[in-house]
Amino acid sequence: MLHAADSNTRLRARRGLIIYFAVLVPFSAVFEALMIKGNSSWVWALMWTPAAASLVARLVLREGFGDVSFRVGGRRGWKAIGVAAIFPIVVGVIAYGIAWTTGLVQFDPRPIALAARYIPEATSPAVVFLINVAVAATIVTVYSARTAAGEEIGWRGYMLTRLVDAAVPKPILTSGVIWGLWHVPLILGGVYLIGPPPVLAALLWMVTATAFSFVFARVRLETGSVWPAITLHSAWNAIIQAAFDRA
Repeated sequence: MLHAADSNTRLRARRGLIIYFAVLVPFSAVFEALMIKGNSSWVWALMWTPAAASLVARLVLREGFGDVSFRVGGRRGWKAIGVAAIFPIVVGVIAYGIAWTTGLVQFDPRPIALAARYIPEATSPAVVFLINVAVAATIVTVYSARTAAGEEIGWRGYMLTRLVDAAVPKPILTSGVIWGLWHVPLILGGVYLIGPPPVLAALLWMVTATAFSFVFARVRLETGSVWPAITLHSAWNAIIQAAFDRA
């Protein structure tokens, strides 16, 4: 039998989730529709919608922000941030490396815009790629954090912990499915993950998102800080999309 405190925590978390999704779903639908129609400038508003939804839920229920948390979390937090920063490189080398070495795709890196003016045309593809990775893992990752923070403050800073407190079955898996489905309209609309047939891209993305959610959950829950999740999200977007995809 649940104690009164446990029951109150579960009830409060469920109320918070209701408010969170009541804000998240309609606003996300509007911004994604605008993007699918061709106005990509709404990506900022879309990526900050999860954070805005969590803010509304916190204000309505008069909750604080201490649980997010915006503290690094000591040595464990810094270690998690370091792991998050190199994780996309490890995954990229394995996944893309298999594709390149088996001949599934051609290894043909193009310089990132930030570094293009400094790379001579005669530079070998391998060196171009290494420069791209270095720039993506530093400058582009920091830049990407401005939007990744909007998602992670909402997804892992609020939704994940509320799913746990609300006693939702398999909360980490559930969070990954929700996070994945949030991207699907953009994939089917030809805005995100352009290249493969949209339905196939959406299916592969859902597998990736649900699996990836366990990594996000681990760095978030073990450290108690949202910064490792923000680092992981921004580093992934920067390194995979700017360096590996361009190769």
